[in-house]
Amino acid sequence: MSSNANQNAPSAPLLDRSDVRVKHETGVSGAVRAFADRVRSGDLGSLPVVVGLILIWTVFASLNPIFLSANNLVNLLFDASTVGVISLGIVCILMVGEIDLSVGSISGFASALVGMLWVNEGWPVALAILAALVAGGVIGALYALLFNRLGMPSFVSTLAGLLAVLGMQLYLLGATGSINLPYGSAVVNFGQLLVMPDAVSYVLAAIPGIVLFVTGYRTVVRRREASLSSRSLGSLVLRAILITVVLELIVFYLNQDRGIPWMFGLFVGLVVAMSYALTRTKWGRSMTAVGGNREAARRAGINVRLIYTSAFMLCSMLAALGGVLSAARLASASQQAGTGDVNLNAIAAAVIGGTSLFGGRGSAYSALLGIIVIQSIANGLTLLDLSSSLRYMITGAVLAIAVIVDSLARRSRVSHGRA
Repeated sequence: MSSNANQNAPSAPLLDRSDVRVKHETGVSGAVRAFADRVRSGDLGSLPVVVGLILIWTVFASLNPIFLSANNLVNLLFDASTVGVISLGIVCILMVGEIDLSVGSISGFASALVGMLWVNEGWPVALAILAALVAGGVIGALYALLFNRLGMPSFVSTLAGLLAVLGMQLYLLGATGSINLPYGSAVVNFGQLLVMPDAVSYVLAAIPGIVLFVTGYRTVVRRREASLSSRSLGSLVLRAILITVVLELIVFYLNQDRGIPWMFGLFVGLVVAMSYALTRTKWGRSMTAVGGNREAARRAGINVRLIYTSAFMLCSMLAALGGVLSAARLASASQQAGTGDVNLNAIAAAVIGGTSLFGGRGSAYSALLGIIVIQSIANGLTLLDLSSSLRYMITGAVLAIAVIVDSLARRSRVSHGRA
């Protein structure tokens, strides 16, 4: 009798749903209503960029069917990887509410340094690349010193750095103005030719779904142990399966041509690692806190100066790595490397992808989504044989729209108490 009584007894109320005055959504329809409420309150996430990307691809595919061909998309992934890595560094610096205007010059300087050390001086290529990354880190540390100790605004220090680093790039390249990297070398092949074997790409495409399920399951278990509400295991499994199926179909389509570039795989790997660091580590939570409210973060015991230093150094080192990848892609280091629209595209990709210019909100996946938008615009206009002037105007308009959406969403979050 006692066992039957225990089975029939109502379960203990969930702690986060014990207040009957608060409306709690349940089921699939409830999840949809909760999502709609978050959107109305300004918590947009990646929704705007996903919708924008669908519109951009639809327009270009209707104007030129070649745009969605496997061959063209593979080329798009190659081209997106170089500036995408630079944009990932911009995400870091925007997270703390600052900016780095010299990432283009740092990338060009890094490519020149690799060319000079590897080709002209005969250094091993790995050591030359390491020297370029260290140089980027030193530049970032200098920016952090000027910001932390002298209070120099990052806008001013990095603008000065843009000119100084550009001068160093021109000095390294000398009178010739360019250094050609050896064709057929591993570095150039990595930037132009190397793609994943089909089997490897299929396995890697399955990893995000597996990771999503494992981390989600652990969260469900912990919340249930703490008597808190959690999503159902069925919805978690369904979400993981859908993501895996979509990624596998994309990989299957791209494998009809050359396949997934290793360089894009490196970029995605860096995005995943940065996302884990920003969301699952003390350092990442400190980055968000400092970007949200510097004084509150300091009073909470966070080493604010150290966080700023890490952000500046990561931004500069990723800019240097992007420069190395760009040199590998072009098989040369030249005076044009890092100039032109590199700064614009790197910053625009981070903002368009959803990273807030006001600090405290953003994701590593912003760089991935944003650079695909930017590169899709450039690629589509090239296929339509339109001038670069139109590309600049369209990219600027998209950036302006992204900032407007971010500002309006921030205002909505404040009014709904979600800021």
